Amino acid sequence: MFTGIVQTKALVTEIHDQVQFRRLKLSVDLEFLKQLARGASIAINGVCLTVTEFDSAAGWVCFDVIAETLSKTNLGAIKPQQQVNFERSLTFGSEIGGHIVSGHIQTTATITELVKDSHNCFMRLAVAAEFMPYILSKGFIAVEGCSLTVGEVQAEGFNLHLIPETLAITTLDQKQIGDRVNIEIDQQTQTIIKTVERIMAQRFNQHN
Repeated sequence: MFTGIVQTKALVTEIHDQVQFRRLKLSVDLEFLKQLARGASIAINGVCLTVTEFDSAAGWVCFDVIAETLSKTNLGAIKPQQQVNFERSLTFGSEIGGHIVSGHIQTTATITELVKDSHNCFMRLAVAAEFMPYILSKGFIAVEGCSLTVGEVQAEGFNLHLIPETLAITTLDQKQIGDRVNIEIDQQTQTIIKTVERIMAQRFNQHN
């Protein structure tokens, strides 16, 4: 599990495409690899990946990304020398500054509008209609692994209002119109809405 509070940006140094999977090697500051173990979970652009190799003294870590993950996320499109968001998994006693994030991406969104000034960044994203019932104004959503509050919601997507701190710590400041970003819907919201829909459907069937 993760909090959606991105800890740092890592640099993609090597990509090796194999049969049905892609191997990523990332360079990251040494402090973020302390007490790391093979098999540990790290969120990369919001995607929960398993550490396959690492060297905490040299400052690199490797992951194998399977074909299904590549097809559902934007990890198949990243290139060497590109930065990605990096968050170690939640540990007992850690402060949860964002919201509980699983690292299981449901879909991607496309940036359709982007307006920046010296203090804020407005971003509009288009999302497939099937996911819109679970995206509510002022609700939580994880975008590229960042825990964010949803702004205004439209039929075809939603808006974000990003503060300078978020832009400085994450890769969202590098995004451009047309880019795809990873989306994880807030699981509590999704569960509540699906439960209500199921109960309403059952009551409707009982009275017909």
